[in-house]
Parts: sequence; structure tokens; C-alpha cells
Amino acid sequence: MTNAAAFRAQFPVLDDASYLNAGTEGPLPRQAAEAMRERIDLELNGGRCGKAYMTSVFELAAELRAGYARVLGCDPVDVALTGSTTDGINTVLAGLDLRHGDEIVTSDEEHPGLLAPLGRLKRQPGIDVRVVPFAEIANAVTSSTRLVACSHVSWVSGRVVDTAALTATGVPVLLDGAQGVGAVAVDVHALGCAFYAGSGQKWLCGPEGSGCLFVRRDQLDRLTVPWPGYSSLADSKQALDSPPAENAARLDHGFPSGMRNACALASLGVLEAAGWEWVHDRAAELAAGLAERLAQHGLEVGPRGRSTLVSWKAQDADAEVMRLAEAGFVVRSIPSHSLVRVSVGAWSSEDELAELVTLAAA
Repeated sequence: MTNAAAFRAQFPVLDDASYLNAGTEGPLPRQAAEAMRERIDLELNGGRCGKAYMTSVFELAAELRAGYARVLGCDPVDVALTGSTTDGINTVLAGLDLRHGDEIVTSDEEHPGLLAPLGRLKRQPGIDVRVVPFAEIANAVTSSTRLVACSHVSWVSGRVVDTAALTATGVPVLLDGAQGVGAVAVDVHALGCAFYAGSGQKWLCGPEGSGCLFVRRDQLDRLTVPWPGYSSLADSKQALDSPPAENAARLDHGFPSGMRNACALASLGVLEAAGWEWVHDRAAELAAGLAERLAQHGLEVGPRGRSTLVSWKAQDADAEVMRLAEAGFVVRSIPSHSLVRVSVGAWSSEDELAELVTLAAA
């Protein structure tokens, strides 16, 4: 059984603050910072060229791809390395051959990271993007729907989308996994999605500029490669005429970053060592307890699922976030919904959440 106090101690930011905003940026574990420093020293002193350097860069990329695949519940060949959830979303939306008369169905609880790419498509003549209530997405699918694009876990409320209902429509599903991967158990095959885009810097506690994209094998050739480059080629020696690389690696974003990937791998290692089942269960149970106690104290807690996010109504959400910050609690507001949102991780403590309830209810 993982020791909660020992696990928490691996995140230095928690020494001085109640950090409850992993839904934006996760706390960085000490081990990840050390791995990045080691990689910086290697590149600083050893240079960034030569066979040994290039081998190490591609080995790190392969290890990170495998690490993301373990979290997603898929094979490494089905994972592309990206820079963010939005990078993955853009890869899919830019790669699909959408035409006049096609529509995409999304929800009213989506993040700008999904809405902005959808907005670009909406401005194209003949492509319709329909926004429907989060709980009604599946019912909104029509014969014109080419894609459902929505959150796995709502960034607004912490509700979990009904993936069984979505897949039953027979329409390919793109899940925004920014609040999913690392926060809740993910098995992309069980979810039935065609595409799953995730962040590395949120619940996986990795560096900024890290992320992953799962592409189901039967969907890969439906996507053109929107950002072709060295890594997207089957044969870089025949770059002008080469077909794309065989697997999802054709969709990787840019040249592999040794520093980013070393840091991301180390963060994954900390979470894997604690055990994903323990990480997911502890975070979900702490979040559920927090939501219950806030409601008992008279706060209007939003509807939620078994997730790590808890939101409640506030007359001035920004002011409330500032008030909590003055007491050492790092949370965020969602002004468009007049909500204060807390991200509860396995690194959170029962004592700080009890103190938060008292302060929020004051």
C-alpha cells in the first residue's frame, strides 16, 4: 500500500502551498526536475550531435511513447507525441477530410482548446459545428455527423461523458482527455473512441509542451499528416517521395525533445511507482468527500462524476480565488460559469481539504 505522506513529499510545491490546480498544471515531482537537470547537463557538456546523442533522443521518445501507451491502455504504435491536448485535437481536425454538408457535434462544457479548432472548421463553408448539452451529446447525432468531439471529463464540472452512448451512435469520437488521462483510469479501447488527446503537464505532472494522441488503427489512414516533417516519413532519405511512417508516430509534433521527454518520463515513473489504481482511487475518493462536505456547508456544488474536479458557484469567482490564494490555496475560477474549481490529486491531504471547506464556507 502506497504511503500517502511519502508520496506527497515528492512534490516540493506542497511544502508551502495547498496546490489544488492540477487541472491547469500539475505539481512537478522532484524526480522530474532532477531528470531534466541531468539532461541539460548532458546536452550542455556533451553537445547535441553525434550518434550517441541522436540515439539517446530517439530512445527517450520511444520510452515516453510506451509510457503514455501504458496510461492510455493501448500499444505504443498507436500513440503520437504532441505538445498538448490541443495539439492532438488540431492534428485530428486538420487531418480529417471534412466536406460541405458534414457536421461535428460537441458540448456546452468544452474548453477553448477544443472550441478554437472547432471554430476554425465552423468558419469553413458548409461545415456545421453543433453545440448541445453535455448530457445530450449522443442524442444529437444525425446522419450528417462525421465526428463527435467532446471532453472525456468536463473541465467545468468534473462530469464524465457517457462514452457507451457515444460509441453506440457509430460515429467516430474524439475525446479531449485533458482532465482524463492521469486523473481517472483510461482504457481507450474500452471507451470505444477513435481518437484520444491528452496533456502531459496536467495530471501526468510532466513539463509544459508535452502531450499524447491515441489514434485507433482503423482511423490512422483517414488522417492526412497536417505537420509533415522528418519524423512523419517512412524513408527520410527519399523525403520528397516517401509515404508516411507506418504508425501513429507519423503524427508526432516536431523533433523529439530530450529535456522534455526525460522530465515527462520521470514524472510518469513517480506516478507508476505509486500505482495507478491507488493514484486514481485516492484522488477520486478525496474529491468526492470534498464535494460532499462543501454541499453540507451550503455551497452549490456542480454536478460531477467519479473524477478529480470539484466546482461550486460563487458570486465573484475571481475574487473568491484570490481570497483562497491569500490563505495558501491554489485553485482557479471558471468565470464563464461563475465557478470556483478545485483539482484534487492523490498528493492532496485530508487536512488541507478540511481546511479548504471551512474557509470556502466562511
